[in-house]
Amino acid sequence: MSQDLMNYDQMTQLALRGVVRDAIRRVIREDGLPGAHHFYITFLTRYPGVEIDDGLASKYPEEITIVLEHQFWDLNAYADEFEVTLKFGGIPKYLKVPYHAISRFHDPSVGFALQFDPPVELDPAANAVGKLRPVPNESDTDAPAKLEETLKETPAAKSKSKKASGKADADKDKDGEDEANVVSLDAFRKK
Repeated sequence: MSQDLMNYDQMTQLALRGVVRDAIRRVIREDGLPGAHHFYITFLTRYPGVEIDDGLASKYPEEITIVLEHQFWDLNAYADEFEVTLKFGGIPKYLKVPYHAISRFHDPSVGFALQFDPPVELDPAANAVGKLRPVPNESDTDAPAKLEETLKETPAAKSKSKKASGKADADKDKDGEDEANVVSLDAFRKK
């Protein structure tokens, strides 16, 4: 098999993070979650650009899972990040989360789940070359050029050990069958 000079793994990760952004934007547009939908969003608490209360960051030094369901306030979605206020122990806390900090996204109401590779910024080999840029805003007229710049080859992209996956642990019902519709990038790869 020849070398992937197109960086399909990185392109796929960017596209799947866009699914999360678009889901949050739809919640904002519709002034709330439609039907029984709700989101479990797990993100890296120490990722650059994450704004989180110091108490939460010390309690969850690696990652935290938040739930967007009944009580959340000031939800905003931008091109590179989202922000929301949630209550922790009855106290409102503001969070700002870059989409690249998200490690898992799950909507259990329909069994949809995504799991992301660790961001390139956390790979020491990638840091020697440069950081992955955020997803360009779709209203940006230079978006194609920025996306191309974003997807430049890095040592991490060349590594065969890093495989993009949209897999997440599926919820199991009583019979042990998968209930979740898990997006798996392996399904699209030639074997």
